[in-house]
Amino acid sequence: MDEFVKTHFEGAVAQVTIDRQEALNALNDQVLAGLEGAFLTLGRHPEVRAVILTGSGKAFVAGADIKAMAGMTPVEAQAFSQRGQRIFNLLEDFKTPVIAAVNGFALGGGLELAMACDIRIASETAKAGLPEVGLGVVPGFGGTQRLARIIGRSSAKYLLFTGEIITAARALELRLFNEVHPADTMLGRCWDIARAIATRAPLAVSYCKKAVNVGTDGPLSHGLAFEAELFSQTFASADQKEGMQAFFEKRPAQFTGR
Repeated sequence: MDEFVKTHFEGAVAQVTIDRQEALNALNDQVLAGLEGAFLTLGRHPEVRAVILTGSGKAFVAGADIKAMAGMTPVEAQAFSQRGQRIFNLLEDFKTPVIAAVNGFALGGGLELAMACDIRIASETAKAGLPEVGLGVVPGFGGTQRLARIIGRSSAKYLLFTGEIITAARALELRLFNEVHPADTMLGRCWDIARAIATRAPLAVSYCKKAVNVGTDGPLSHGLAFEAELFSQTFASADQKEGMQAFFEKRPAQFTGR
């Protein structure tokens, strides 16, 4: 098991926990390597149909490790940024939905990590923000791009320019978070969502994720064409036949992912 990133399985759901509490789960080389390794390993588990990503202690992830970044040269900084972006893209493109259980601080690289997930469920005590301008730098793990796509350009610019750290309630208003719950029930809510997803046809869920991720980055006409292509491909699957037969027989479908 990785020193800083731990994976727990329960049925068709996996929970990945970042556990570097002494540094508020800050992202350094070891944590990034642990995240990459965890998701590459999960990608080889066909039985996994949903993933929950959370942090240990009072932080989701408080940011990238500033001590590790302080002495970087421009060349080293670019390589660090590109590495983080590659790993976060792995989550965004992961075959199954990834739910961020934002249990506490999600700042800088932590918020960028949460934004790479498909769904963000937060504790009422969570805080979110991209405060990098206060350190003389810009977000480097996709923050400028994903934030604008999630909450709109104007709201994203406000948070980026000011570096303001906002409450979970404000993040919910901006639609940065999907839901906010009391700290003692938030993770349970994430498990409820993950288990519900796990009962659906895995191929169809995966195609829905791909359709949104790919289709919304271009013109509507391209997105519609891509949707039609994926729709047609599901009719070659055993899950389509099982799902519709179960509907006719008024019973729960037993999906296999094929």
